[in-house]
Amino acid sequence: MNTVGLIVEYNPLHNGHAFHFAEAKRLAGADAVVAVMSGDFLQRGEPAIVNKWARTEMALHLGADLVLELPVAYAVQPAEWFAYGAVALLEATGVVTHLCFGSEAGALEALLPLSRQLADESAALKAAVAEELATGASYPAAYAAAAARTCAGDGGDAAAARALLMQPNNSLGLHYLIALRRLQSGIAPLTVRRRAAGYHDAAPTDAAIASATAVRALLAEGGLEAAAPYLPLFTADILAREFAAGRGPVTWNSFERQLFHRLLLCTPEELADHHEMNEGLQFRIKKLLPGLESPSVTELLKQLKTKRYTHTKLQRTLLHVLLQHHRSALTPEALSGGPGYLRVLGFSDKGQELLKRMKTTSSLPVVTRAAGLDDPQLELDLRASAAYASAMPKREMSDLFRDYRQPPIRL
Repeated sequence: MNTVGLIVEYNPLHNGHAFHFAEAKRLAGADAVVAVMSGDFLQRGEPAIVNKWARTEMALHLGADLVLELPVAYAVQPAEWFAYGAVALLEATGVVTHLCFGSEAGALEALLPLSRQLADESAALKAAVAEELATGASYPAAYAAAAARTCAGDGGDAAAARALLMQPNNSLGLHYLIALRRLQSGIAPLTVRRRAAGYHDAAPTDAAIASATAVRALLAEGGLEAAAPYLPLFTADILAREFAAGRGPVTWNSFERQLFHRLLLCTPEELADHHEMNEGLQFRIKKLLPGLESPSVTELLKQLKTKRYTHTKLQRTLLHVLLQHHRSALTPEALSGGPGYLRVLGFSDKGQELLKRMKTTSSLPVVTRAAGLDDPQLELDLRASAAYASAMPKREMSDLFRDYRQPPIRL
């Protein structure tokens, strides 16, 4: 039985995701689909537009058979650890045979050689990254340049490698391949070329497919009616229900009071204790706060932005402050141990069969009730979900504690 694994955020699920889903099943000859999905906060350091339960429904309506939550300890990390955590979850199920991801390249031939060269994190690669960072480059740009230099030293084409890795889905796909190698996984990789819309496209360029960024912009500016051409009907229906109930849309500015409360009360030394807070960024934040025109997250990010600090890096750093993610809990040594559990968010009838198989194949405990496991990573997930719920347009106690009560969604 072929089972394809997908690593998703579905923020929200749109027509491009539906295309990728269908192609993944076709290429893998898959009988079932396991989706590893970020919870309420995402890899670029921002909140999801609606909560993980609503997005799990979207995934199940699309045809996913089992939806697992990527712990927030990995979901809000740079590409290397995001990919490692997600691939480790798929590997831990013991039932996934293939992994399919989207890429600009649309083929593995260019990415696989790079993954073999970069998987061991050589001293030369680390030194090259440090040198590139010293020039003022952002980390993604520094890694792409350093990887290209390393590959050139091994007889590769540096210019081609750098151009490839400067494209966001290629870069993330490379880290999926690296994670498979580091985990010595037998899962077979596949890739689908991104169609019609680029990852960062802020506006639609196609009649039916737009990036998630563009879809969210349409929702913000014109509501569901404006975004509807780019969404499956079930996504539009779920969004309409969540918005009507006051559970969305949630944006960074929904967290203004929470975030500024933390930033104002913390000393520079306390800020420095948070994950990804480095190179004196805590002093820059404290210096900027009194001069802001308004206490908005958007304004703070605008003022903090430099060539060195990408928007994504800054968002993630502020998110770690908001969620009180201390650097001692998210060290490379801690993260390299991988996730400690498989949290089930939803399943289909076929997914129930997979869960039965996983009783004997899984290398991690399968969690269907939050109270069923005591794990530091799970505690971070529960806190993140409560923080997210407290920023919803309409706050309800039932939402604040939903993670403790909500069983997996079944369709």
